[in-house]
Amino acid sequence: MVRSLFAAIFLGGIIAAALAFIIVLLLVKLLWAWTVPDLFPGAVDQGLIAGTISWMTAIKIAIFVAILSAFAGRAHARGPR
Repeated sequence: MVRSLFAAIFLGGIIAAALAFIIVLLLVKLLWAWTVPDLFPGAVDQGLIAGTISWMTAIKIAIFVAILSAFAGRAHARGPR
């Protein structure tokens, strides 16, 4: 009984994490497509900056932001020097 409950909770956690990850990637893609062409219209027209990004690029940006947030959180937790 306890084992099946643990398995159900674990599986539910995996599914929730996967859904959260997909939602974050979707938000990254939508925010990129919404803001970048408005902020840099000339660069997008000339092809210097992509107007839309792929799913793989969204994953890379999400990982990069997560790493930056982790470093900022660690530096913030130490307090001022």
